[in-house]
Amino acid sequence: MTESLATPIDSPPDDASPAKTHGGSSRQVSDRKAVIAPRHKSGRPRKQSAPRQAMVPQILNAAEWTFGTRGLKGTRLEEIAALCAIPKANILYYYGSKEELYNATLARLLDIWLKDADHWLSPQREPLEGVEGYLRAKIAFSRTRPEGSRLFAQELLSGGQMVRDFLRHTLRAHVARHDLVFRDWQARGLMTPIDTTHFLSLLWSGTQAYADMQVQFEALLGHAPLRDSDFETAVETFMTLLRPLFPRQA
Repeated sequence: MTESLATPIDSPPDDASPAKTHGGSSRQVSDRKAVIAPRHKSGRPRKQSAPRQAMVPQILNAAEWTFGTRGLKGTRLEEIAALCAIPKANILYYYGSKEELYNATLARLLDIWLKDADHWLSPQREPLEGVEGYLRAKIAFSRTRPEGSRLFAQELLSGGQMVRDFLRHTLRAHVARHDLVFRDWQARGLMTPIDTTHFLSLLWSGTQAYADMQVQFEALLGHAPLRDSDFETAVETFMTLLRPLFPRQA
């Protein structure tokens, strides 16, 4: 995660820079499909070529900003193509429709969030170190990529059709896996007994609010955009509330 200020909502991500590629034929799908990873016809994960490895992150960065700012219905592929300085056909070469690109953008976002938790909420870490590291990673994402957080929030508010399987299966398994870590800490007297599903949900909502409700924070704090010091104050405020849960380390 970078340590820069949050990306203004009227500009694309810094790394969505112009690039040139050559596209191919396009295909169309009419319905919204659930979040899945790209796969080859054989069922194996699709191996990426060098041009794809260079182009796909650029397209996804521009898509994250645009979908997070405009929503699925308000986004046009032409706008994403313009941000990347490529023809629309190039996007359709990699992603057959706007819905497929939306799906891939969500999948990347959710993968990052799950990996952050796996990295920090680990049995190999001291509990307070792990929780603070995870909290900082979540706040850093809200600061540097607020459109990504808003994209997920918009999807949930619209009914979560695209992430329903993710929520019911992948996320539930993810929470159950970390519940074992929390229960181990609690059994060893390192963490106060607490419902870990609600605990994680409150961490998510509290940290993502700095992206999803950025306008409200700016109004309350009297300046825009939010400053690095605001995000650091957020971390310290959270930790003031969380440290009593770890009495042997606070």
